Order: sequence, then structure tokens, then C-alpha cells
Amino acid sequence: MLLLRLMAWVALHLGRRVARALLYPISLYYLIMVPRARRASRTYLDRALGRPATWHDGFRHVHTFASTILDRIYLLNDHPHLFDLQVYNEDLVNTATADGQGVLMLGAHFGSFEAIRAVGHHKANASVALLMYEANAQKMSRLMAAINPGLTQEIIALGELDSMLKVQTRLAQGAIIGMLADRTFQNDEVRWLPFLGQPAPFPLGPFRLSALLRRPLLMMLGTYQGDNRYEVHFELLFDFSQAGLKRPDAIDAALAQYVTRLEHYCTAHPYNWFNFYDFWKSDHAIH
Repeated sequence: MLLLRLMAWVALHLGRRVARALLYPISLYYLIMVPRARRASRTYLDRALGRPATWHDGFRHVHTFASTILDRIYLLNDHPHLFDLQVYNEDLVNTATADGQGVLMLGAHFGSFEAIRAVGHHKANASVALLMYEANAQKMSRLMAAINPGLTQEIIALGELDSMLKVQTRLAQGAIIGMLADRTFQNDEVRWLPFLGQPAPFPLGPFRLSALLRRPLLMMLGTYQGDNRYEVHFELLFDFSQAGLKRPDAIDAALAQYVTRLEHYCTAHPYNWFNFYDFWKSDHAIH
């Protein structure tokens, strides 16, 4: 947290150009000193690139990650004007919320989920609540406090008695409820699906929750394109508000679509995926 606060101070007081210059030694240090992450990066990049990854590929992967972390500082401090954002299929969000209700939106540890704040900055009453496990919610709250002590980002912790009530209330108020669905945790029930050439485990929880809440489920990925450029993509995964759905089949369809589209974006923008561990191992659940 101390280093993050220092980086936030540098970014906000000395400017993005100075802060970005620091990312080169930081990325190189991480690449050299964290061999487990380096090996996991190479395993993933071999699959996403369709060829053996080089040291340059590994550095670019880590540098892309560091760049999005730096830009998170600006996005969480309401500086969207610093970025060139190209938004695709934003009409899907408008359609899904046309009835005044909110929408569920799945992301991934890919690019920048915070880019959605810049997209919604110009919309009146636009609000985003993040839904995550309690331990992660506490970590995220500390991280956001380090980046911007005055930030009022709403985080809803799963597993509490009133978690579902909070989600339903925020949906009724028209909020976007954001979740990440590309990482499993201890005791998660998973479904193994082909991903970049080999089966990998994906959690069922986010899709079961979406089916229970009976709202349209969208996917949002903010891909980093270099410098200050981002592309924000919205896609409809499944409309759980339809009548007469067979819930198990609908959940399977939504999950399969999520994995298919995530694979597409990983091959199209391979340096944007930030799960720095062996994603294809069965014993990799986060504790």
C-alpha cells in the first residue's frame, strides 16, 4: 500500500509521462524477480500467440499490466479526459437498462475494468457497484483508499446475509453490477471448458447468480491499445429476463459464450490478460 500511495502521488503530481517512464524498470524488476509469474505468463502467451513466447513478449505482457494499473489511478481520480476511448456496442447497455432497471456485467482480469467509469462519466446518474468475495472486497477497498481516499466506489461483498438484497436494490435503482468471472476461488464449483487449446476451470457462481436475478447479462472488456488508448467492448452473453428458460441450460449457454468470447479477445489482444499463474492447473484455486 505504501508503494501504491507513492506511485499515486507521482502520477497525480508529476504527471503521466513521468509515471509511465517508471514503469520500465518496475516491469523489468517484476519479470526477473518473480519467476513463477514469468513462467505462467510464458505458458499463457505460448497459447495466445500460437508460437513460443520470447522475453520481449513477457516484458510487454508485464508492462501492459503495469500500464493499466497506472491508468487505474487516473480513472479512479476522475481524469477520463486523459484517455482516448473507442466504445463498441454501447447501445447494448442502453437496451438492457431501457426499463429503468440495472444490468449485470461480467469482466475478466483483462485490460481495464475501470475504463467503464470513463464510459459512464458523461451519463447522468451512472453508477457501478462491484460484486466480489469478502476477502477480495476488503483488499479492493484498501487498494482504492490508497489510490483515492475520497473515492466512494461501492463494493458488495458476497457471502453476507444481505448480499443478495443489496444487489437487488442496486439493480432496481438502475446500477451496473460488475463481476469478474475468469478466476476460481476455494470451494468454488467450476465447469471445465476448452480455453486456448486445453480445458480450464471457470466458476459457475456468477452465472447462477445472473440466472437467479433474471436480468440481461453483458460482457465488458476494456482492452489497452498502448499509450493512452483503450477500446471498450460490450457484448450480450445471455438475457436471463426471458420467460420460460430452463435455468441449467441457460447457465451453460451463458458460460460457454463467456469463455468463447474471452478466448477471442485473448488471441486478438494477448498482452491484456493478467492471470499470472498456471490457469490450466486443477489445483490453482485462490485461497
